[in-house]
Amino acid sequence: MTVASVNPATGETLKTFEPLGADEVDGRIAVAHRTFLEYRRTSFADRARRMNAAADVLDARQDEIARVMTAEMGKPIAAARAEAAKCATTMRFYAEHAEGFLADDPLADPSRVKASAAMVRWQPLGVVLAVMPWNFPLWQVVRFAAPALMAGNTGLLKHASNVPQTALFLEELFLEGGFPRGCFQTLLIGSGQVERVLRDDRVAAATLTGSEAAGRSVAAIAGDEIKKTVLELGGSDAFVVMPSADLAAAVSTAVTARVQNNGQSCIAAKRFIVHEAVFDAFADAFTARMRDLRVGDPADEATDVGPLATEQGRTDVAELVADAVAQGATVLCGGEVPDGPGWFYPPTVLTEVTPAMRMYAEEVFGPVAQLHRVASADEAVRVANATSFGLGSAAWTTDAAERELFVGELEAGAVFVNGMVASSPDLPFGGIKRSGYGRELAALGIREFCNAKTVWVA
Repeated sequence: MTVASVNPATGETLKTFEPLGADEVDGRIAVAHRTFLEYRRTSFADRARRMNAAADVLDARQDEIARVMTAEMGKPIAAARAEAAKCATTMRFYAEHAEGFLADDPLADPSRVKASAAMVRWQPLGVVLAVMPWNFPLWQVVRFAAPALMAGNTGLLKHASNVPQTALFLEELFLEGGFPRGCFQTLLIGSGQVERVLRDDRVAAATLTGSEAAGRSVAAIAGDEIKKTVLELGGSDAFVVMPSADLAAAVSTAVTARVQNNGQSCIAAKRFIVHEAVFDAFADAFTARMRDLRVGDPADEATDVGPLATEQGRTDVAELVADAVAQGATVLCGGEVPDGPGWFYPPTVLTEVTPAMRMYAEEVFGPVAQLHRVASADEAVRVANATSFGLGSAAWTTDAAERELFVGELEAGAVFVNGMVASSPDLPFGGIKRSGYGRELAALGIREFCNAKTVWVA
């Protein structure tokens, strides 16, 4: 089975690639392991020099990779350039901070454990397999690769099969930055070959960003092998709006939070939970802004929303909307698959969504917003937490007591107050419940694939 790069705006096949055979995969694992045995002994200064050089390469090739991402998965071109820029920033962040994040952590009073010195030393685990999705095809990988390589690990990338050109670019990027061959390699393989790679004794750990089903599979295999995993899975983020909020700012941010990346983001706001005192005003303004968004060619600078990345993805979104409408949901805008080529779906707003509807419990991976009316902050918390997901959440209020309620009671890996949920190299990123476990980014992220070695000296 070939690996194909298909333009979701037109349905045109851009390029095809032959997947690696079993012997080729084994060879790449062997190279990754041999490289790790030497690379783990390099200095932080040496790794930082290479990482900064790779960031420079990425800056120089920003337009090129942005066009590739847009062609492969439909991201608006401006967003694609911003993604590449964010990746370069994160690479430089870890080049600067990795040594400090992984410095020995001494016990203040070693005499308490009858030692002259005692500490935690952070050391790399080895070869890490990264199974990554198509929605942020550069960022999802770099936020793993930058800390993993700076820690002294080596990486194998099994990227989503619909973004092979981006996957190959990433391997080139680290080579051009001066990393030894074998530090970071792309495996063009199907999902059926992941288990074989993960069970290989030379592979020490895995990280996956993707669906709950994919996360279950990788976690089960890694658990059977007693290997470390970090999982970042789906999300159905709540966006709570209370009467004290700056309504204009909340509406503007809500639109961006719902349609970023054509609505295909795990941390996109998906469930808008609005107090009844401002519900009508919010719904009217939000729907008007959603209706006015420009849907079209993602390569056009003026486009706000491009196509969904795959035909099946659009089918899934359309089925969730149809199910809700059939059971009584009201469509305020959008809600119908447009005619013509490409896998487009319009920005859509629904009200009267109930627990009987599939989208109440499932993640809608497209530009579809559901509005929920609540009578109090406590009810807002209950509705927000009525999900198996727990990735991010946003709360809009200027009331101090409400802020503390939302920060304390919203069940999520992140709570953003009066802002949009976003990832940053400065802050840990990850979820709870069925949104996964472990953390990426910041100091926690680089330590995930390290051995916290206790050192005791008499």
